[in-house]
Amino acid sequence: MKLERILPFAKQLLTKAVKPGDIAVDATLGNGHDTQFLAELVGETGKVYGFDVQENAIAASRDRLSQQAMLDRVTLFHTGHENIKQKIPAADYGRIKGAIFNLGYLPGSDKTVVTKPVTTIAAVKQLLDIMEPEGIIILVIYHGHSEGALERDALLEYCQKLDQKSAHVLMYQFINQQNNPPFIVAIEKR
Repeated sequence: MKLERILPFAKQLLTKAVKPGDIAVDATLGNGHDTQFLAELVGETGKVYGFDVQENAIAASRDRLSQQAMLDRVTLFHTGHENIKQKIPAADYGRIKGAIFNLGYLPGSDKTVVTKPVTTIAAVKQLLDIMEPEGIIILVIYHGHSEGALERDALLEYCQKLDQKSAHVLMYQFINQQNNPPFIVAIEKR
């Protein structure tokens, strides 16, 4: 297949935005895969801030980063992503180049603990406020469950209303696949 699949496309966009020495955000740690990827991109002189409400996500991410000797470039917060501005030091405002959200629930965990549109939109607003121009926010939207469908609808409504003078918004989606495959909304701050 020549078309990029969803997650490789998300990584491609982040690779264009985040370079060694930069600052990035993993807004939903999950099992730490994206956190590790961002830590590789920012290198030894960069910084990644990671957020999750579940302790097992924090532990899994910490373990993964420790095994890769990258824990020193990541700060993990056991709190929701709606607290981004409260947790990220003001000295790093205007320096964040990339952020990723994998929405829905933690794979292999309690499926009743899911991301919510109100907190996700709050986090996106905060990131747009404190990101560097041309910084990119990636929303990987998993909408194959009832809460995911609600979050999808709220996020699409919010993103479609973003002023094109302040952000470019892209949707990347396969439209002929069954079972509600995930898709990406990418927001580039202008």
